[in-house]
Amino acid sequence: MSDNVKEISREKSAALYAKAQTFFPGGVNSPVRAFKSVYGTPLFIKKGDGAYLWDADDNQFIDFCGSWGPLILGHNHPAVREKVMEVMQNGMSFGAPTALENELAELILGNNPFIEKIRFTSSGTEAVMSAIRLARGYTKRDKILKFEGCYHGHTDSLLVKAGSGLVTFGETSSAGVPKSFADETIVIALNDKEALAQAFEDFKDQIATVIIEPVPANNGLLLQHKEFLQYLREICTANGTLLIFDEVISGFRVSFTGAAGLYQIQPDIITYGKIIGGGLPVGAYGASAQIMSNVSPEGPVYQAGTLSGNPVAMAAGIAQISELLKPGFYEDLSAKTEAFVNDITTFVNERNYPVNLTRIGSIFWFAFDTKETIRKAEDIDPQSMSKFKQMHFELLNRGVYFGPSGYEVGFVSAAHTTDLLNQAKQAIFDSLEVIFG
Repeated sequence: MSDNVKEISREKSAALYAKAQTFFPGGVNSPVRAFKSVYGTPLFIKKGDGAYLWDADDNQFIDFCGSWGPLILGHNHPAVREKVMEVMQNGMSFGAPTALENELAELILGNNPFIEKIRFTSSGTEAVMSAIRLARGYTKRDKILKFEGCYHGHTDSLLVKAGSGLVTFGETSSAGVPKSFADETIVIALNDKEALAQAFEDFKDQIATVIIEPVPANNGLLLQHKEFLQYLREICTANGTLLIFDEVISGFRVSFTGAAGLYQIQPDIITYGKIIGGGLPVGAYGASAQIMSNVSPEGPVYQAGTLSGNPVAMAAGIAQISELLKPGFYEDLSAKTEAFVNDITTFVNERNYPVNLTRIGSIFWFAFDTKETIRKAEDIDPQSMSKFKQMHFELLNRGVYFGPSGYEVGFVSAAHTTDLLNQAKQAIFDSLEVIFG
């Protein structure tokens, strides 16, 4: 760290973390929060408002994590907060239908031509799990195909990684996942038509579904060419395989209709995450009326949840989705993100720093030790993460918060004003000069 920047205090956060370690494995309830990939102990967050976060030590940060993406309006948005408080006066959970479910579904389906019916869940992981089951039930096939570098939640059959070879069965990436589960999952590299064609040849009439993040954003921002996604659509159609777009991150973020709308490609099933609930615990999967008719109680594919369609989450979603539908919302958000990223790119290029920034909509990602756009997980150099670790530390001490992993992306929200982005930009410039100076 440069001499004239003072390191933030973490005294209260450190004490909370020490206590948390007596309660939770590793002191956290989700692994990345443990700050194992960056310097220092985890920051315990006390408050969020607009584009800002405050931690337990009262450090203030411009936030580019946004609860990992769903807070597209920023923290504590008045419309979302007021709608939630209004609905909470009548109770917070019933395990029964409410009119709020209809209202949110109508807002989504009435403005998204890529799905005709929807089912709400409690998380993106649950939505993906249910979509996989639906695809298997619909096709009466067992095998699924996923791509290395795409994350689809912690479902057993998707916690797998590629083995050696062009087309492989997955190898479990977590203890507790039976090998028999992984043996039903085929894993290939992103952006590889040859491997995709080979997989369909090797497992003809066996693949129920191909699942992909059309905007892979959980392991870097590995943007795919539209031509590859279109080829994926065509080969799935030719083989009677359902195509799932996992849009837990990209849905309602890169455009209202997500990557499906951005690329104008029709998947068979789409999954969504917390963004449809204003950041509260909610997810959803949607498809054509024909495919969704297979879901219980209408069809034989079982899926249920006491908190599915929870009224508080539905209320937050109604408020947030209503804001997203306002004219010019996505155009304005994309434009200011583009200007922000372009200025940083100009800065690193003028100094010939080995940094590449990738952007789509209001999502961006720093790749270090390269000037190339990375499209495959295996092309990310693990050693480059040491540069992000340094940058993360420098930025915290300059009042800017990024998610605590170099494999994670950054998000700009509607609450990020031009002035705030300029402040953050200067902090990034200063941090990069420390790293490369």
